[in-house]
Formats: sequence, C-alpha cells, structure tokens
Amino acid sequence: QVQLVESGGGLVQPGGSLRLSCAASGSIGSISPMGWHRQAPGKQRELVAGISAGGYIYYPDSVKGRFTISRDNAENTVYLQMNSLKPQDTAVYYCNLRLSSVDYWGQGTQVTVSS
Repeated sequence: QVQLVESGGGLVQPGGSLRLSCAASGSIGSISPMGWHRQAPGKQRELVAGISAGGYIYYPDSVKGRFTISRDNAENTVYLQMNSLKPQDTAVYYCNLRLSSVDYWGQGTQVTVSS
C-alpha cells in the first residue's frame, strides 16, 4: 500500500505564493514518477507538474515559469512551489505517484486565490 499526504494549501491573494508538500509512505521501493494535478469545480483534473524517476520535469504552458516542482528522494517527498498565483489557479490540488503502472492519489488540498 502507498499513502500520499498533501499539505500547504490555503487562501492567498492574487500574485501571492504557496508551497505544497506531498509525503509518500508505504511500499514504494525505488524512485517513482510523481506529479501534481488540480481539479477546479466543473472541470477535468489536469496535470500541472510532473517529475520522472530520472528527474525529467514537465509543466503545461498554463503554469510554466510560475510553478516549480521538486523532490526529496531520501524523504519520499515532492513539493510544488507556486508563485504569481492567479484566480484561475483556484482548485483542489492532488499529489500523484505512479508505481508499477498503478496511480496513487492523495486526498487533495484546496488552493484558493482570491482578493
């Protein structure tokens, strides 16, 4: 079993910053691809940052230059630094880990960008 626990969400004003954390525990074994997705009300879940086992990083254009994903392999933790936040970044953010072709998800953390 793999457990993912996210933290760091909250309310922030436009232009502000937040840092999300996701701690993975359980039968993880070797380093696995991890990522952050988000889902806004009425919209599909979308990938906002991914990091492969080898360290390759992907961002969609919507967050490129504003979001930064990083990982601490020793602690099985992945982070998402979000800067210059916009109201359209408001969503529930989910941590994801892929292990042996199975996707594991955290419970989600709410990020609200509003003045």
